[in-house]
Amino acid sequence: MNIIQKTGILILSLVAASCSTKKDAFLNRNFHAVATKYNVLYNGEVAFQEGVRELNSKYEDDFWELLPIEPIKFEENSSKGSSLETKLGWKSFSNKDTDNQNLSSFERAEEKAVKAIQKHSMRFYGKEKNRQIDDAYLLLGKSRYYTERFIPAIEAFNYIIANYPKANLINETKIWRAKANIRIDNPELAVETLSLMLRNQELPEVIREQAHTTMAMAYMKMDSIHLVKEQLWFATQTSKNHTQSARNLFILGQLYALEQNADTANIIFKRLVDFKKAPYKFRIYADIEKAKNTVSDSSTVAFLKHFKKLIKNRDNRPYLDALYYQIAELERGRDSINSAVVNYNLSLRTNNGTAKQKTFSYECLADIYFKDLDYVMASYYYDSALNVAQDKQNLRIKRIERRARNLTSLTRYEKVLKNNDSVLNLVAMTDEERNTFFKTYIEKLKKEDQEKAKVKLSAISFGNSFGGSGLQSTKSKGKWYFYNTQSMGFGKGEFQRIWGNRPLEDNWRWSDKTIIKKEAKSQVIVARKLEKYEVSTYLSTIPSEKKEIDSLEYNRNRALFELGLIYKEQFKNIPKAITNLERLLSSDPEKELILPANYHLYQMYAAQGDPKGNTYKNVVLTDYKNTPFAKIILNPDKELKKDEQVDEIEALYKIAYNLYKDASFEETRCFIETMLPEIGDSVLIPKFVLLRAYAIGKYNSKEFYIAELEKVAVDHSQTEQGKKALELIKQLKQ
Repeated sequence: MNIIQKTGILILSLVAASCSTKKDAFLNRNFHAVATKYNVLYNGEVAFQEGVRELNSKYEDDFWELLPIEPIKFEENSSKGSSLETKLGWKSFSNKDTDNQNLSSFERAEEKAVKAIQKHSMRFYGKEKNRQIDDAYLLLGKSRYYTERFIPAIEAFNYIIANYPKANLINETKIWRAKANIRIDNPELAVETLSLMLRNQELPEVIREQAHTTMAMAYMKMDSIHLVKEQLWFATQTSKNHTQSARNLFILGQLYALEQNADTANIIFKRLVDFKKAPYKFRIYADIEKAKNTVSDSSTVAFLKHFKKLIKNRDNRPYLDALYYQIAELERGRDSINSAVVNYNLSLRTNNGTAKQKTFSYECLADIYFKDLDYVMASYYYDSALNVAQDKQNLRIKRIERRARNLTSLTRYEKVLKNNDSVLNLVAMTDEERNTFFKTYIEKLKKEDQEKAKVKLSAISFGNSFGGSGLQSTKSKGKWYFYNTQSMGFGKGEFQRIWGNRPLEDNWRWSDKTIIKKEAKSQVIVARKLEKYEVSTYLSTIPSEKKEIDSLEYNRNRALFELGLIYKEQFKNIPKAITNLERLLSSDPEKELILPANYHLYQMYAAQGDPKGNTYKNVVLTDYKNTPFAKIILNPDKELKKDEQVDEIEALYKIAYNLYKDASFEETRCFIETMLPEIGDSVLIPKFVLLRAYAIGKYNSKEFYIAELEKVAVDHSQTEQGKKALELIKQLKQ
């Protein structure tokens, strides 16, 4: 055996001896410390950092809300990791395959930490000899924290604090334990332990910054906003962690802005804008927050100029939706409504716009049109906001939903009114007037079609001029036919026009059934196109039967009545309500609509002090003197006798019931809610409220329907309708 072989055997013997964790020797301690740090823990740290990067890449800040201090979303009161798992400790990981691809990054990190503790721990006489084991416990606790298993995480942190009180990572461990306590709704304990730690004047700046940030988290959980601000002030005195410092500054500015302390908020946001090492998203949104707090015209103009400059910068493309929106807000604030509308629409058209940002832009546009009394356009924009909204339970979205629902009824009736008016106008024309009308319409149609054809032809020519090889197209123009793409394109078009689409084969001139079918289909299309240029096509659609015309008039009158009530009761737009109801009365309406229309017109004019209301008042008192409406006008403070109301209120119920039969469920609800205050305590009220519950149940959830039926059952328990409601509730709950 030579010297090399002997040396090799000696080295192997030493390595084998050092692998033992049962022997407290210098070689053993250092071997396991090095193996722990550079093998198992290194792989665990790599997996942990990968998990953190995954979380950060998936997390998106909502700058419309108060930002969270720690940018991660956990389920409230999460305490994953049962006591059984805690008792099992890391045995549950000992049988796992280390190459299991189904494990998350944090689970792999935890597995490595457990492996380090199980295989490399060297504990003698109650003291750990492997100086890397405390790092393993910290990695274990942090990994459990990010997998929302906070109680097992706290146990890992407590183990370090109890067994390694002088470790260099003890303060970091206390901060992580405090964060875990906050997550399990124990912020008071977190504040207590961190307050003790912060008394140490020799704490490194990075640890002090983390401790104050965690204290702010705890006070946020306790709703102590003034203490949150205090801790964030302390945390932002240093900026070792640039990302967290920027977040802390932004939240601090948001808190002052929520308290209407605009000056202090702007000072903080300006500090963040000037913080060059902060992530760019915080700086750009800090600029936007400053603009929100502006009040003077000069400041508005300066911000508009500044934001337009930012928009031109290509680096700001991810933020264009927010920038355009803020410009629109500034323009709207100074009553430049047209400019505001343009910029709201630009915000909606950006490629990177968020769903929430779009809901705000749609809502603002809807509010503008609503204020201008353009309810149809407002309805479209409210509907668009609801279509893109993700959080349907949000109170703002619910408010939009209510307004959109009201506008849906209005727009439906406006469409009915517009359509029926146009048809009835044609019915009222003479034959000569109709011919003239449709000839004018057809000429307009032809002109539009010709313009479209020109545009299409120009596009084809433009495409052909650039379709061939650039070199040949420019240099060979006018030479051989097949080198000239324009000539070729024209020739191909002429061939297809004459021969159709012929396959490339011998005897191509022979007839082909498939081609015949295609030609027949094309002839049908051409025939249809020609039909729209014939006056007779349109004349044939005008109704002539009295039944059809009566139906159109009935639906138009009902639309006028409903629009009058909606404008009066829901939108408080008295001029439009008066216009619709007065037009209704001039259109020879059905008898059951005349009385309520006159009464509502009297009410609106009387509220304005306009003597014109006496005209409608006299109609009610003269032609309907025995009705409840007349008695209310004569004796507004006197209660009517119940038996005098029944006949008239029956007529009102008939209107509501007809609406319900016509599947106008929202209108039924609207009509009944309008009538209920007028009919006092009539014996027919249970019928009205049950019908309203039926109508609501047709377009709302089952739970909402049950809630409405429960109101009927409770308020009218002794009536037939109350008992019917109770039966329905039992059936629905089965």
